[in-house]
Amino acid sequence: MNRLLPWPHRPDPAGGPPVRTDYAGALYGSLLAASVIASASVVGDFPRVQAVVLLLVTGLVFWAAHVYANLAGERRVGRRPGWAEIRRVGRHEWPIVEAALLPAAAVAVSPLLGLGLSGAAWLALGIAVAQQVGWACVGAVQAGATRTEVVVEGVINLVLGLVLVAAKAALGH
Repeated sequence: MNRLLPWPHRPDPAGGPPVRTDYAGALYGSLLAASVIASASVVGDFPRVQAVVLLLVTGLVFWAAHVYANLAGERRVGRRPGWAEIRRVGRHEWPIVEAALLPAAAVAVSPLLGLGLSGAAWLALGIAVAQQVGWACVGAVQAGATRTEVVVEGVINLVLGLVLVAAKAALGH
């Protein structure tokens, strides 16, 4: 078993090869969304529509970059990837985009909650960090991790998110 990735697979109950659990895109996308929110207010207050567009476009650009990097990085000599492989990789990396949806929705509905732009940014940042911690824990549970390992995964991801929260707070936003 690879000690760098302590829980990359869970056993197949039917006795076949291990089933891979992969929440990397959701984790990465959540951290990316939190980064966008934390850094966007550094430049100034964005109107809500611009913040929503910035979150979604950043998610889409990073998704496309991951798809391209995956296809180019694993290309076999003398062989171009076919449409089926491109679609497969695109679907696999799609959680990067999906992770931007809840923070973007939070910004979009924040006026209904009586929040100003700063409150909307904090709400979206909180949601991005919470979903990052959640996906880390779900991935660990799905991979058959012990309770301690699930907690460690959650804490690691919480610390990563809190670094962004601290940076945003330190910059006075």
